[in-house]
Amino acid sequence: MENKYLDVLIIGAGPIGIACALECEKRDWNYVVIEKGALTNSLFNYPLNMTFFSTSEKLEIDDIPFISNNPKPTRNEALEYYRRVTTSNKLNINLYEEVAAIKKVENYFEVKTSKGHYKAKKVIIATGFYDIPNLLNVSGEDLPKVFHYYKEAHPFTLQDIAVVGASNSAVDAALEIYRKGGSVTIIVRGDSIGERVKYWVRPDILNRIKEGSIKAYFNSEIKKIEESHIIVETPEGEITLPNDYVIALTGYQPNFEFLKAAGIEFSKDERHIPNYNDESMESNVEGLYLAGVICGGMETHKWFIENSRIHAKIIAKHMEKTLP
Repeated sequence: MENKYLDVLIIGAGPIGIACALECEKRDWNYVVIEKGALTNSLFNYPLNMTFFSTSEKLEIDDIPFISNNPKPTRNEALEYYRRVTTSNKLNINLYEEVAAIKKVENYFEVKTSKGHYKAKKVIIATGFYDIPNLLNVSGEDLPKVFHYYKEAHPFTLQDIAVVGASNSAVDAALEIYRKGGSVTIIVRGDSIGERVKYWVRPDILNRIKEGSIKAYFNSEIKKIEESHIIVETPEGEITLPNDYVIALTGYQPNFEFLKAAGIEFSKDERHIPNYNDESMESNVEGLYLAGVICGGMETHKWFIENSRIHAKIIAKHMEKTLP
């Protein structure tokens, strides 16, 4: 494929990537969005029955109304909303195309993908952090019975399930599997269920643990995963639990290697926050911008759709200084 010359190339077709595309449309810039998966791929991979913490108006982009049946929309309603925004505005998005490399050459970027090559004056990275799970790093984690993503409860009916984690995703999975007939044990490294768990869900999981419907081991970690059981380190010592599946929902992280290869620098501490100007969202690489939750590095609870959707307008305003 021959090189395609662009004003702006956007990587990631999530809500923030879509918001960036809308800003390019308004200014008649020549742009394309490159997405390695489906449209809003991270949302697509959320659990089927997930309900957002935020209300629908906080998930809106560019003041386009998001109408949902209830104040807090579901995954399916969000998929429909962002799909309609994309198709109604005829946004230029290439799906199932993966960016392999970004290289700055003088005053433009060379971008190589799985389907071609592009040259762009500006690049926006809005890839989120949902692609790379935080691993347990224990023996047996590579067994087919171990999952780092959760979709639905039905496959786990009548099975012994260990859910690892204490965040919204872990709690939602534990409760749903329990109600679909699974025997659920939740294993938590800390001493309690996370404080960020949705306020209408947290009492539910605490009551299920209190009554014994869901077993819970706090200040505990899985040490080894076997075909028929797991070994767990608890404050009282090691225990062996029967187990059919492990659902390790211990969080995710951005693709730091991809960002490093593009020339982006990071903070030296464990937060690993990428270097960018919060007044323009431009990284330490001139002309290369960051948008959305990826700006938080390992602080994955810092940015969400509702507080990072403004990044699109900030970036566009800054790019107006150098783009026609």
